[in-house]
Order: sequence, then structure tokens, then C-alpha cells
Amino acid sequence: MEPTNNDVIAIALPKGRLLTPALELFEGIGFSRVRELVDSRRLICEDRDRQLRFLILRPADIPTYVEHGAADMGIAGKDQLLEQRRDVYEPLDLGFGACRLVVAEPAALHKQDDPHSWSYLRVATKYPNLAEAYFSRKGIQVEIIKLTGSLELAPLVGLAERIVDLVETGRTLKENGLVEVEEIARATARLIVNRASLKTKYRRVKDLIEQMRERVETPAAGART
Repeated sequence: MEPTNNDVIAIALPKGRLLTPALELFEGIGFSRVRELVDSRRLICEDRDRQLRFLILRPADIPTYVEHGAADMGIAGKDQLLEQRRDVYEPLDLGFGACRLVVAEPAALHKQDDPHSWSYLRVATKYPNLAEAYFSRKGIQVEIIKLTGSLELAPLVGLAERIVDLVETGRTLKENGLVEVEEIARATARLIVNRASLKTKYRRVKDLIEQMRERVETPAAGART
């Protein structure tokens, strides 16, 4: 018998830097076929034996898919959750994909700059809500220019004096002559769940959450003994 939509758990996985550790997480809890399914390059992959459907999505789209129920669960960066403020259940910090949201500016400007004197800034960012809230808390008037990529280019061509962007090591900033000035937030990958799915598919969703929790927390527990 073919599983119905009510039987299948749809899980949204992010393209890019979070995909490999996300696959390792599912492999670690016994879903050995997940990499095979994802390697097929399809955007929707099914494991019929486990009644799972994996959606491969842009990281920024995952909170939307989960909030609206197109996916029952997903893995999303905390940066996206803070920026979008979607109504989803967030049961677990997965611990991987650690990064920081920072303010950066050209090194030449940094030599003569004093952040305490800022009163007005023009900032390019993928995170307009987080950036505006941050500068508002500091009493700084800000003009936000929203971009979707290549933020490091904005100060180099005069589009904006500064950027607010996500960094892991800071290497890309340095390679483009930029210097980190202030840190806004820290982020890791989080498990998120659709609130309706938590009720209608409670047992299966809860079992998956607990399997992932054990996988994430066990290594840390072992390191403390």
C-alpha cells in the first residue's frame, strides 16, 4: 500500500554549507539511504521504507516551508529564524554550522573610524530586519540596502560604506579588504518543526526529535565523563 501524505514526514534540508552535517546527522540516527537519495540531485527524494520525504531547499526558504506545512520539519540556521521570525517550533540546537553575524567595513575606513561616533550609516545586508533592529537599539539611523549575494563588493564600489553579513572564519572579509567592527549575533543550525505537524503526527515527529537530540547530546556527554 502506498503511504498517504498523512503517513509521510517531509523534512527540509538546506543546500550549501549545512547540507553535509545535516546528512551526517540523519546517517548517524540510522537513515543510511539519505545521502544516496540526495546525491540523485532531485529536489524531492523519498525513502518509502521509512516513510520520509526529503526536500532540498535554499536555506532562506526552509522556515517558510515549515511554517506553512509544506515540510513537517527542517534544518535552518538561527540567523534565518531571527531574521524571518516565522511561527515554528524550535526544539533543538544541532550545534553545527556555527557562525556570527557582524558589521564590517573597509580596512582603510576602519583605521580612522570610531563606532561610538556613528549617527547615520548606509549598510548593505541580506538581513535587513536584524540589521535595522541592531542599529535602532544603538540609536543609529540606518539606510538598509538589501542584497542577496556578494555583499563584500558593496563597499568596494561605493554602494554602501558597511555591510552586515554572516561569517565563519572571517577569511572572505579579509580577502576583500574588509574588517569586522562589531558582532550582532551568533548562530548555529536548529531543528524546526511545523506546529500543526507536532500535533497531527506527534509520535513520529517526537521520535525523530528525540533520536536527533540523543545523537547531538551524546558526544558532548561523553566528553564530560
